[in-house]
Amino acid sequence: MKTASDRTHRHRRLRHRLLTSALACAFAWTGAATAENFTDITPSPQQTHWQDLEFGVIVHFGTNTFLDREWGDGSASPSVFNPDHVDPDQWAKAAKAAGARYLVLVAKHHDGFALWPTGKSDYSVKNSPWMHGKGDLVRMTEEAVRRQGMEFGIYLSPWDRHEPSYKNSGAYDAYYAGQVEELVQPYGPLVEWWLDGAGSAGHIYDFKKYIETLRTYQPNAMVFADVGLFAYGDIRWVGQEDGRIHGENWNVIDRHGELRWRPVEVDTPLHKLQWFWHPDSDQTLKSVAELMDIWENSVGLGGQLMLGLAPNRHGLLPEADVTRLKAFGEALRARYGNDRDLARQHLPTDANTAAALDDDGDTFWSAPEGSHHALLEVDFAQPVTFNHSMTTEWLNAGQQVQKYAVQAWVDGAWKTVAQAEAIGHMKIDRFAPVTTSKVRLNILSSTGTAHIRDFKLFDVTDPATP
Repeated sequence: MKTASDRTHRHRRLRHRLLTSALACAFAWTGAATAENFTDITPSPQQTHWQDLEFGVIVHFGTNTFLDREWGDGSASPSVFNPDHVDPDQWAKAAKAAGARYLVLVAKHHDGFALWPTGKSDYSVKNSPWMHGKGDLVRMTEEAVRRQGMEFGIYLSPWDRHEPSYKNSGAYDAYYAGQVEELVQPYGPLVEWWLDGAGSAGHIYDFKKYIETLRTYQPNAMVFADVGLFAYGDIRWVGQEDGRIHGENWNVIDRHGELRWRPVEVDTPLHKLQWFWHPDSDQTLKSVAELMDIWENSVGLGGQLMLGLAPNRHGLLPEADVTRLKAFGEALRARYGNDRDLARQHLPTDANTAAALDDDGDTFWSAPEGSHHALLEVDFAQPVTFNHSMTTEWLNAGQQVQKYAVQAWVDGAWKTVAQAEAIGHMKIDRFAPVTTSKVRLNILSSTGTAHIRDFKLFDVTDPATP
Protein backbone atom coordinates (compact mmCIF):
# COMPACT_ATOMS: atom_id res chain seq x y z
CA MET A 1 0.00 0.00 0.00
CA LYS A 2 1.36 3.42 -0.92
CA THR A 3 1.56 6.14 1.67
CA ALA A 4 0.63 9.77 1.09
CA SER A 5 4.29 10.66 0.81
CA ASP A 6 4.70 8.04 -1.92
CA ARG A 7 1.99 9.80 -3.86
CA THR A 8 3.47 13.29 -3.71
CA HIS A 9 4.86 12.85 -7.21
CA ARG A 10 1.28 12.52 -8.50
CA HIS A 11 1.00 15.80 -10.35
CA ARG A 12 4.38 17.37 -9.78
CA ARG A 13 3.95 17.29 -13.36
CA LEU A 14 5.40 15.25 -16.02
CA ARG A 15 3.33 17.70 -18.07
CA HIS A 16 6.40 19.76 -18.88
CA ARG A 17 7.90 16.65 -20.47
CA LEU A 18 5.47 16.61 -23.39
CA LEU A 19 7.36 15.50 -26.43
CA THR A 20 9.42 18.28 -27.97
CA SER A 21 8.58 17.33 -31.53
CA ALA A 22 4.86 17.42 -30.83
CA LEU A 23 5.18 20.86 -29.32
CA ALA A 24 7.25 22.12 -32.21
CA CYS A 25 4.32 21.24 -34.45
CA ALA A 26 2.01 23.08 -32.07
CA PHE A 27 4.14 26.21 -32.10
CA ALA A 28 4.03 26.32 -35.89
CA TRP A 29 0.31 27.01 -35.75
CA THR A 30 -0.14 30.71 -35.08
CA GLY A 31 -3.93 31.03 -35.04
CA ALA A 32 -4.75 34.74 -35.15
CA ALA A 33 -2.42 37.28 -36.70
CA THR A 34 0.52 38.18 -34.49
CA ALA A 35 -0.20 41.31 -32.48
CA GLU A 36 2.34 44.08 -32.04
CA ASN A 37 2.34 44.09 -28.24
CA PHE A 38 0.64 42.73 -25.16
CA THR A 39 -2.04 45.40 -25.08
CA ASP A 40 -3.32 44.43 -28.52
CA ILE A 41 -4.40 40.99 -27.28
CA THR A 42 -8.02 40.60 -26.20
CA PRO A 43 -9.97 37.55 -25.03
CA SER A 44 -12.53 35.62 -27.02
CA PRO A 45 -16.16 35.65 -25.80
CA GLN A 46 -15.64 32.02 -24.73
CA GLN A 47 -12.66 33.00 -22.60
CA THR A 48 -14.47 35.81 -20.81
CA HIS A 49 -17.43 33.49 -20.17
CA TRP A 50 -15.10 30.87 -18.70
CA GLN A 51 -13.26 33.41 -16.56
CA ASP A 52 -16.57 34.56 -15.10
CA LEU A 53 -17.21 31.02 -13.84
CA GLU A 54 -14.20 31.44 -11.50
CA PHE A 55 -14.52 28.15 -9.58
CA GLY A 56 -14.95 24.56 -10.78
CA VAL A 57 -14.33 21.03 -9.51
CA ILE A 58 -12.73 18.00 -11.14
CA VAL A 59 -13.86 14.49 -10.15
CA HIS A 60 -11.41 11.56 -10.06
CA PHE A 61 -13.13 8.16 -9.80
CA GLY A 62 -12.11 4.86 -11.36
CA THR A 63 -10.17 1.66 -10.81
CA ASN A 64 -7.62 3.59 -8.75
CA THR A 65 -10.36 4.26 -6.21
CA PHE A 66 -10.64 0.54 -5.49
CA LEU A 67 -6.90 -0.17 -5.46
CA ASP A 68 -5.62 2.67 -3.23
CA ARG A 69 -3.64 4.19 -6.11
CA GLU A 70 -3.04 7.58 -7.61
CA TRP A 71 -1.52 6.39 -10.89
CA GLY A 72 -2.81 3.11 -12.26
CA ASP A 73 -0.61 1.09 -14.59
CA GLY A 74 -3.40 -0.20 -16.82
CA SER A 75 -3.25 -3.76 -15.49
CA ALA A 76 -6.30 -3.60 -13.22
CA SER A 77 -9.19 -5.81 -14.24
CA PRO A 78 -12.44 -4.01 -15.11
CA SER A 79 -14.01 -6.27 -12.48
CA VAL A 80 -12.55 -4.14 -9.68
CA PHE A 81 -14.82 -1.25 -10.66
CA ASN A 82 -18.03 -2.10 -8.85
CA PRO A 83 -19.44 0.79 -6.78
CA ASP A 84 -22.74 0.02 -5.11
CA HIS A 85 -24.20 3.51 -4.82
CA VAL A 86 -22.92 5.86 -7.51
CA ASP A 87 -24.60 9.24 -7.05
CA PRO A 88 -23.34 12.06 -9.32
CA ASP A 89 -26.23 14.19 -8.06
CA GLN A 90 -24.57 14.15 -4.66
CA TRP A 91 -21.28 15.22 -6.21
CA ALA A 92 -22.86 18.09 -8.11
CA LYS A 93 -24.91 19.33 -5.15
CA ALA A 94 -21.86 19.31 -2.89
CA ALA A 95 -19.81 21.18 -5.49
CA LYS A 96 -22.55 23.78 -5.95
CA ALA A 97 -22.83 24.25 -2.19
CA ALA A 98 -19.13 25.14 -2.14
CA GLY A 99 -19.69 27.79 -4.80
CA ALA A 100 -18.45 25.88 -7.85
CA ARG A 101 -20.12 26.73 -11.15
CA TYR A 102 -18.93 23.79 -13.26
CA LEU A 103 -17.72 20.22 -12.95
CA VAL A 104 -15.12 18.35 -15.01
CA LEU A 105 -15.21 14.55 -14.96
CA VAL A 106 -12.09 12.46 -15.47
CA ALA A 107 -13.60 10.19 -18.14
CA LYS A 108 -10.31 8.32 -18.62
CA HIS A 109 -7.24 8.59 -16.42
CA HIS A 110 -3.73 7.38 -17.22
CA ASP A 111 -4.66 3.74 -16.58
CA GLY A 112 -6.86 3.84 -19.71
CA PHE A 113 -10.09 2.67 -18.03
CA ALA A 114 -13.04 4.48 -19.61
CA LEU A 115 -16.07 5.55 -17.57
CA TRP A 116 -18.32 5.43 -20.63
CA PRO A 117 -19.00 2.40 -22.89
CA THR A 118 -16.39 3.32 -25.47
CA GLY A 119 -16.51 1.47 -28.75
CA LYS A 120 -12.75 1.83 -29.14
CA SER A 121 -11.74 -0.57 -26.38
CA ASP A 122 -13.03 -3.30 -24.10
CA TYR A 123 -11.33 -1.60 -21.17
CA SER A 124 -14.31 0.32 -19.85
CA VAL A 125 -17.39 0.20 -17.66
CA LYS A 126 -19.13 -2.05 -20.19
CA ASN A 127 -16.93 -4.92 -19.00
CA SER A 128 -17.30 -4.15 -15.31
CA PRO A 129 -19.91 -5.65 -12.96
CA TRP A 130 -21.23 -2.16 -12.24
CA MET A 131 -24.81 -1.94 -13.54
CA HIS A 132 -24.17 -5.28 -15.27
CA GLY A 133 -21.98 -3.51 -17.81
CA LYS A 134 -24.81 -1.20 -18.91
CA GLY A 135 -23.69 1.93 -17.09
CA ASP A 136 -22.42 5.20 -18.52
CA LEU A 137 -20.93 7.38 -15.81
CA VAL A 138 -20.18 10.25 -18.17
CA ARG A 139 -23.86 10.45 -19.12
CA MET A 140 -25.02 10.15 -15.50
CA THR A 141 -22.62 12.86 -14.36
CA GLU A 142 -23.45 15.25 -17.18
CA GLU A 143 -27.17 14.96 -16.47
CA ALA A 144 -26.66 15.45 -12.73
CA VAL A 145 -24.50 18.52 -13.28
CA ARG A 146 -27.03 20.12 -15.59
CA ARG A 147 -29.82 19.45 -13.09
CA GLN A 148 -27.91 21.72 -10.71
CA GLY A 149 -27.66 24.48 -13.31
CA MET A 150 -23.91 23.98 -13.60
CA GLU A 151 -21.71 23.52 -16.66
CA PHE A 152 -19.90 20.32 -17.61
CA GLY A 153 -16.44 19.45 -18.85
CA ILE A 154 -14.34 16.35 -19.59
CA TYR A 155 -10.78 15.17 -18.90
CA LEU A 156 -9.45 12.53 -21.29
CA SER A 157 -5.87 11.54 -20.54
CA PRO A 158 -3.61 11.42 -23.62
CA TRP A 159 -1.30 9.03 -21.77
CA ASP A 160 -2.84 5.54 -21.79
CA ARG A 161 -0.99 2.77 -19.94
CA HIS A 162 -3.40 0.03 -21.03
CA GLU A 163 -4.11 0.59 -24.72
CA PRO A 164 -1.78 -1.59 -26.86
CA SER A 165 -1.80 0.90 -29.75
CA TYR A 166 -0.11 3.48 -27.54
CA LYS A 167 3.22 2.03 -28.69
CA ASN A 168 2.44 3.20 -32.22
CA SER A 169 1.86 6.95 -32.38
CA GLY A 170 -0.16 6.90 -35.58
CA ALA A 171 -2.42 4.10 -34.43
CA TYR A 172 -2.93 5.68 -31.04
CA ASP A 173 -3.74 9.05 -32.59
CA ALA A 174 -6.67 7.41 -34.39
CA TYR A 175 -7.68 5.69 -31.14
CA TYR A 176 -7.57 8.86 -29.03
CA ALA A 177 -9.27 11.00 -31.67
CA GLY A 178 -11.99 8.34 -31.86
CA GLN A 179 -12.56 8.58 -28.12
CA VAL A 180 -12.64 12.36 -28.37
CA GLU A 181 -15.36 12.07 -30.99
CA GLU A 182 -17.35 9.70 -28.78
CA LEU A 183 -17.28 12.23 -25.95
CA VAL A 184 -17.76 15.52 -27.72
CA GLN A 185 -20.89 14.58 -29.66
CA PRO A 186 -23.43 13.21 -27.16
CA TYR A 187 -22.32 14.86 -23.91
CA GLY A 188 -22.20 18.55 -24.76
CA PRO A 189 -22.12 21.42 -24.64
CA LEU A 190 -18.76 21.22 -22.87
CA VAL A 191 -17.29 24.20 -21.07
CA GLU A 192 -13.78 22.79 -20.65
CA TRP A 193 -11.62 20.03 -22.09
CA TRP A 194 -8.57 18.94 -20.13
CA LEU A 195 -5.34 17.98 -21.90
CA ASP A 196 -2.95 16.58 -19.28
CA GLY A 197 0.53 15.75 -20.53
CA ALA A 198 1.53 13.69 -17.49
CA GLY A 199 3.61 10.63 -18.36
CA SER A 200 3.96 11.55 -22.01
CA ALA A 201 7.73 11.88 -22.32
CA GLY A 202 8.96 10.22 -25.49
CA HIS A 203 5.56 9.97 -27.17
CA ILE A 204 4.45 11.88 -30.26
CA TYR A 205 0.82 13.07 -30.25
CA ASP A 206 -1.12 14.59 -33.10
CA PHE A 207 -2.62 17.36 -31.00
CA LYS A 208 -3.69 19.21 -34.12
CA LYS A 209 -5.94 16.30 -35.07
CA TYR A 210 -7.31 16.02 -31.54
CA ILE A 211 -8.25 19.69 -31.38
CA GLU A 212 -9.74 19.68 -34.87
CA THR A 213 -12.00 16.82 -33.77
CA LEU A 214 -12.94 18.65 -30.59
CA ARG A 215 -13.63 21.95 -32.35
CA THR A 216 -15.82 20.34 -34.99
CA TYR A 217 -18.41 19.51 -32.34
CA GLN A 218 -17.48 21.74 -29.39
CA PRO A 219 -16.26 25.08 -30.77
CA ASN A 220 -16.89 26.85 -27.46
CA ALA A 221 -15.11 24.39 -25.17
CA MET A 222 -12.09 25.86 -23.44
CA VAL A 223 -8.99 23.68 -23.78
CA PHE A 224 -6.87 23.46 -20.65
CA ALA A 225 -3.22 22.59 -21.24
CA ASP A 226 0.31 23.23 -20.12
CA VAL A 227 1.84 26.33 -21.69
CA GLY A 228 3.81 23.92 -23.89
CA LEU A 229 0.64 23.41 -25.94
CA PHE A 230 0.50 27.16 -26.38
CA ALA A 231 -1.16 27.15 -29.79
CA TYR A 232 -3.99 24.82 -28.79
CA GLY A 233 -4.77 25.65 -25.17
CA ASP A 234 -7.24 28.42 -24.40
CA ILE A 235 -6.28 28.42 -20.73
CA ARG A 236 -3.04 27.50 -19.02
CA TRP A 237 -1.79 25.61 -16.00
CA VAL A 238 -0.26 27.72 -13.24
CA GLY A 239 2.73 25.38 -12.94
CA GLN A 240 2.16 23.62 -9.61
CA GLU A 241 -0.65 22.11 -7.58
CA ASP A 242 -0.80 24.07 -4.34
CA GLY A 243 -3.80 25.97 -5.70
CA ARG A 244 -2.12 29.37 -5.57
CA ILE A 245 -0.96 32.01 -8.03
CA HIS A 246 2.39 33.48 -7.16
CA GLY A 247 3.19 37.04 -8.23
CA GLU A 248 1.31 39.41 -10.51
CA ASN A 249 -1.17 37.67 -12.81
CA TRP A 250 -1.27 38.86 -16.43
CA ASN A 251 -3.63 37.20 -18.89
CA VAL A 252 -1.39 37.68 -21.93
CA ILE A 253 1.78 35.62 -22.05
CA ASP A 254 4.67 35.34 -24.49
CA ARG A 255 5.80 31.96 -25.85
CA HIS A 256 8.77 32.19 -28.22
CA GLY A 257 7.68 35.63 -29.41
CA GLU A 258 4.01 34.71 -29.87
CA LEU A 259 1.48 36.49 -27.69
CA ARG A 260 -1.80 34.89 -26.64
CA TRP A 261 -4.59 35.56 -24.13
CA ARG A 262 -4.14 32.53 -21.86
CA PRO A 263 -5.87 33.00 -18.47
CA VAL A 264 -4.55 30.79 -15.71
CA GLU A 265 -6.21 27.86 -13.94
CA VAL A 266 -4.87 26.47 -10.67
CA ASP A 267 -5.66 22.91 -9.65
CA THR A 268 -5.48 21.37 -6.21
CA PRO A 269 -7.28 18.46 -4.50
CA LEU A 270 -9.67 18.79 -1.56
CA HIS A 271 -7.44 16.25 0.19
CA LYS A 272 -3.75 16.91 0.72
CA LEU A 273 -1.74 15.12 -2.01
CA GLN A 274 -4.69 12.93 -3.00
CA TRP A 275 -6.74 13.22 -6.18
CA PHE A 276 -8.36 9.79 -5.78
CA TRP A 277 -10.06 8.49 -2.66
CA HIS A 278 -7.91 6.52 -0.22
CA PRO A 279 -8.70 4.74 3.05
CA ASP A 280 -6.91 7.49 5.01
CA SER A 281 -8.84 10.32 3.35
CA ASP A 282 -10.43 11.48 6.60
CA GLN A 283 -6.96 12.48 7.77
CA THR A 284 -6.03 14.47 4.67
CA LEU A 285 -9.04 16.77 4.27
CA LYS A 286 -8.13 20.43 3.94
CA SER A 287 -9.67 22.83 6.44
CA VAL A 288 -12.03 25.68 5.60
CA ALA A 289 -9.23 28.11 6.45
CA GLU A 290 -6.90 26.36 3.99
CA LEU A 291 -9.55 26.37 1.27
CA MET A 292 -10.24 30.06 1.87
CA ASP A 293 -6.55 30.85 1.57
CA ILE A 294 -6.42 28.89 -1.68
CA TRP A 295 -9.49 30.70 -3.07
CA GLU A 296 -8.13 34.12 -2.15
CA ASN A 297 -4.81 33.30 -3.81
CA SER A 298 -6.35 31.91 -6.99
CA VAL A 299 -9.76 33.43 -7.78
CA GLY A 300 -8.76 36.41 -5.63
CA LEU A 301 -5.75 36.94 -7.87
CA GLY A 302 -7.66 36.78 -11.14
CA GLY A 303 -7.33 33.06 -11.80
CA GLN A 304 -9.59 30.05 -11.97
CA LEU A 305 -9.76 27.48 -9.16
CA MET A 306 -10.19 23.80 -10.03
CA LEU A 307 -10.73 21.80 -6.82
CA GLY A 308 -10.35 18.03 -6.94
CA LEU A 309 -13.16 15.83 -5.55
CA ALA A 310 -12.86 12.08 -4.99
CA PRO A 311 -15.84 9.75 -4.51
CA ASN A 312 -15.20 6.64 -2.41
CA ARG A 313 -15.68 2.98 -3.32
CA HIS A 314 -19.44 3.34 -2.93
CA GLY A 315 -19.46 6.08 -5.55
CA LEU A 316 -20.25 8.76 -2.96
CA LEU A 317 -18.32 11.71 -1.65
CA PRO A 318 -17.56 10.96 2.02
CA GLU A 319 -19.82 12.82 4.44
CA ALA A 320 -16.82 14.68 5.81
CA ASP A 321 -16.13 16.03 2.30
CA VAL A 322 -19.74 17.07 1.77
CA THR A 323 -19.79 18.83 5.14
CA ARG A 324 -16.48 20.57 4.46
CA LEU A 325 -17.59 21.79 1.01
CA LYS A 326 -20.81 23.19 2.46
CA ALA A 327 -18.92 24.94 5.26
CA PHE A 328 -16.48 26.42 2.77
CA GLY A 329 -19.30 27.78 0.60
CA GLU A 330 -20.94 29.33 3.64
CA ALA A 331 -17.66 30.89 4.76
CA LEU A 332 -17.07 32.25 1.28
CA ARG A 333 -20.48 33.90 1.15
CA ALA A 334 -20.09 35.23 4.69
CA ARG A 335 -16.82 36.86 3.72
CA TYR A 336 -17.41 38.03 0.14
CA GLY A 337 -21.16 37.85 -0.48
CA ASN A 338 -22.73 40.88 -2.13
CA ASP A 339 -24.61 41.64 1.08
CA ARG A 340 -21.23 42.08 2.81
CA ASP A 341 -20.05 44.72 0.37
CA LEU A 342 -19.67 48.01 2.27
CA ALA A 343 -19.29 50.00 -0.94
CA ARG A 344 -23.01 49.54 -1.50
CA GLN A 345 -23.55 52.10 1.29
CA HIS A 346 -22.09 54.87 -0.88
CA LEU A 347 -23.66 58.30 -1.25
CA PRO A 348 -25.44 59.12 -4.52
CA THR A 349 -22.95 59.52 -7.34
CA ASP A 350 -22.79 59.85 -11.11
CA ALA A 351 -23.89 56.99 -13.35
CA ASN A 352 -20.35 56.15 -14.41
CA THR A 353 -19.11 55.63 -10.84
CA ALA A 354 -22.32 53.86 -9.83
CA ALA A 355 -21.66 51.26 -12.53
CA ALA A 356 -18.67 49.99 -10.53
CA LEU A 357 -20.63 49.85 -7.27
CA ASP A 358 -23.81 48.06 -8.33
CA ASP A 359 -22.74 44.37 -8.03
CA ASP A 360 -23.58 43.97 -11.71
CA GLY A 361 -20.85 42.41 -13.83
CA ASP A 362 -22.50 43.65 -17.01
CA THR A 363 -21.89 47.30 -16.13
CA PHE A 364 -18.57 49.03 -15.64
CA TRP A 365 -16.93 52.35 -14.84
CA SER A 366 -14.76 53.85 -17.57
CA ALA A 367 -11.82 56.17 -17.17
CA PRO A 368 -11.72 59.16 -19.53
CA GLU A 369 -11.20 57.94 -23.07
CA GLY A 370 -7.52 57.65 -23.94
CA SER A 371 -6.35 58.34 -20.39
CA HIS A 372 -3.51 56.51 -18.69
CA HIS A 373 -4.36 57.67 -15.16
CA ALA A 374 -7.75 58.03 -13.47
CA LEU A 375 -9.56 58.10 -10.13
CA LEU A 376 -12.68 56.23 -9.03
CA GLU A 377 -13.88 57.81 -5.77
CA VAL A 378 -16.52 56.56 -3.33
CA ASP A 379 -18.03 58.73 -0.58
CA PHE A 380 -20.01 57.61 2.49
CA ALA A 381 -22.43 59.47 4.74
CA GLN A 382 -20.85 57.84 7.79
CA PRO A 383 -17.33 56.41 8.24
CA VAL A 384 -16.94 52.75 7.37
CA THR A 385 -14.25 50.31 8.48
CA PHE A 386 -12.83 47.76 6.07
CA ASN A 387 -9.69 45.66 5.57
CA HIS A 388 -10.25 43.99 2.19
CA SER A 389 -11.00 45.40 -1.24
CA MET A 390 -12.13 43.50 -4.34
CA THR A 391 -11.60 45.03 -7.77
CA THR A 392 -12.55 43.49 -11.09
CA GLU A 393 -11.55 44.75 -14.50
CA TRP A 394 -13.70 44.65 -17.64
CA LEU A 395 -11.42 42.66 -19.91
CA ASN A 396 -13.21 42.60 -23.25
CA ALA A 397 -10.90 45.33 -24.52
CA GLY A 398 -7.85 43.72 -22.90
CA GLN A 399 -6.08 43.97 -19.56
CA GLN A 400 -5.33 47.68 -19.28
CA VAL A 401 -4.36 48.47 -15.69
CA GLN A 402 -0.62 48.25 -15.03
CA LYS A 403 -0.42 49.87 -11.61
CA TYR A 404 -3.00 50.97 -9.07
CA ALA A 405 -3.52 51.90 -5.42
CA VAL A 406 -6.42 51.68 -2.99
CA GLN A 407 -6.45 54.85 -0.92
CA ALA A 408 -8.46 56.09 2.08
CA TRP A 409 -8.99 59.66 3.27
CA VAL A 410 -7.39 59.73 6.73
CA ASP A 411 -6.59 62.84 8.79
CA GLY A 412 -7.10 65.16 5.88
CA ALA A 413 -4.91 63.30 3.39
CA TRP A 414 -5.04 60.30 1.07
CA LYS A 415 -3.40 57.23 2.63
CA THR A 416 -2.40 54.28 0.43
CA VAL A 417 -3.56 51.04 2.04
CA ALA A 418 -2.75 48.74 -0.89
CA GLN A 419 -0.76 49.05 -4.08
CA ALA A 420 0.01 46.54 -6.84
CA GLU A 421 0.21 46.10 -10.61
CA ALA A 422 -2.28 43.69 -12.22
CA ILE A 423 -6.02 43.73 -11.55
CA GLY A 424 -7.35 41.47 -14.29
CA HIS A 425 -10.47 39.41 -13.73
CA MET A 426 -10.35 39.97 -9.95
CA LYS A 427 -7.95 41.34 -7.40
CA ILE A 428 -8.44 41.02 -3.65
CA ASP A 429 -6.20 43.26 -1.57
CA ARG A 430 -5.81 42.74 2.18
CA PHE A 431 -4.53 45.36 4.58
CA ALA A 432 -4.80 46.66 8.14
CA PRO A 433 -8.30 47.91 9.05
CA VAL A 434 -8.95 51.50 8.02
CA THR A 435 -11.90 53.74 8.93
CA THR A 436 -12.87 56.47 6.50
CA SER A 437 -15.77 58.30 4.88
CA LYS A 438 -13.99 58.48 1.53
CA VAL A 439 -12.05 55.88 -0.49
CA ARG A 440 -10.72 55.79 -4.00
CA LEU A 441 -9.23 53.45 -6.55
CA ASN A 442 -6.29 55.29 -8.05
CA ILE A 443 -5.36 53.98 -11.49
CA LEU A 444 -1.72 55.05 -11.46
CA SER A 445 -0.91 53.66 -14.88
CA SER A 446 -2.88 52.01 -17.66
CA THR A 447 -1.96 51.13 -21.21
CA GLY A 448 -5.29 52.40 -22.46
CA THR A 449 -8.67 53.38 -21.11
CA ALA A 450 -9.24 51.52 -17.84
CA HIS A 451 -12.61 49.84 -17.24
CA ILE A 452 -13.67 48.61 -13.77
CA ARG A 453 -16.63 46.24 -13.45
CA ASP A 454 -16.75 46.19 -9.65
CA PHE A 455 -15.07 47.91 -6.74
CA LYS A 456 -16.06 46.41 -3.39
CA LEU A 457 -15.03 46.80 0.24
CA PHE A 458 -15.25 44.22 3.03
CA ASP A 459 -14.64 44.11 6.75
CA VAL A 460 -13.34 40.57 7.24
CA THR A 461 -13.39 39.70 10.92
CA ASP A 462 -12.92 35.91 10.81
CA PRO A 463 -9.32 35.24 9.74
CA ALA A 464 -9.21 32.11 11.89
CA THR A 465 -12.09 30.34 10.14
CA PRO A 466 -12.01 26.72 11.41
